[in-house]
Amino acid sequence: MPHPAMSPNHVAVITGGASGIGLAAALRFAHLGMKVCIADLGADRLAEAEAKLAAAAPAGTADIMTKAVDVSRIEDVAALQGAVQERFGGIDVLMNNAGIQPGSQMFGPLESWQRILDVNLWGVIHGSQVFAPGMMARGRPGLIINTGSKQGITTPPGDPAYNVSKAGVKAFTEALQHELRNTAGSRISAHLFIPGFVFTGLTAKGRTEKPAAAWTAEQTVDFMIERVAAGDFYILCPDNDVPRRLDERRILWAAGDIVENRPALSRWHPEHAEAFAAFVKKT
Repeated sequence: MPHPAMSPNHVAVITGGASGIGLAAALRFAHLGMKVCIADLGADRLAEAEAKLAAAAPAGTADIMTKAVDVSRIEDVAALQGAVQERFGGIDVLMNNAGIQPGSQMFGPLESWQRILDVNLWGVIHGSQVFAPGMMARGRPGLIINTGSKQGITTPPGDPAYNVSKAGVKAFTEALQHELRNTAGSRISAHLFIPGFVFTGLTAKGRTEKPAAAWTAEQTVDFMIERVAAGDFYILCPDNDVPRRLDERRILWAAGDIVENRPALSRWHPEHAEAFAAFVKKT
């Protein structure tokens, strides 16, 4: 059974909800009989997503809402909260999912770094700060699900701005959950959603067919719903190529860089390649 917050006539808000994981989540919530608002950019994308959601929702368009929102702008997020409150009442599930990954370089344009951090990190902060107080004040069970990334934990080389943004989401969501569970009367919990390799527009990179290694967005959302119901904070998703055990070994090795005083990102350091391979094989 899903978490009690994911119940008929309850309200879900999903940023980045017009495609990919966000749309897959919105469709699942609509099928559960929830009232759903998706926030994203692009009028055509929002209209197409709205039609799909209306077809999935038991009450059709009456339970579906869309709004153009730039999550990097707190005034946009505040307007979203007000519009949802006016249309549907209080919010039960907030999914801070909006994210971009245009690629980055360490000494690349400052504007690129700023935009990635503004959307991926500040979007999560804005959503949580705007929505959480009202959600807590209602005194009923609710969820804030923030979409992170394994790249924010093991921080592989190649896309530093994205890694920094998702590392920030991890640290922020941990602090958010600590705050929520220590606030008297709060029945809201925060969760860090950590997808694996998922075939979406963000990861397609010109491909039209799903690679065998990837999960679909629907598989990933189903796993998320299952693990939220089980009470997991860290929703660490596998895929068809990387099982949980391999993720665990990679994460432990990354933490070991500090404990063992190894070079930064030693997993990719030639002098540590054999040691890392042997570590991964250990049971």
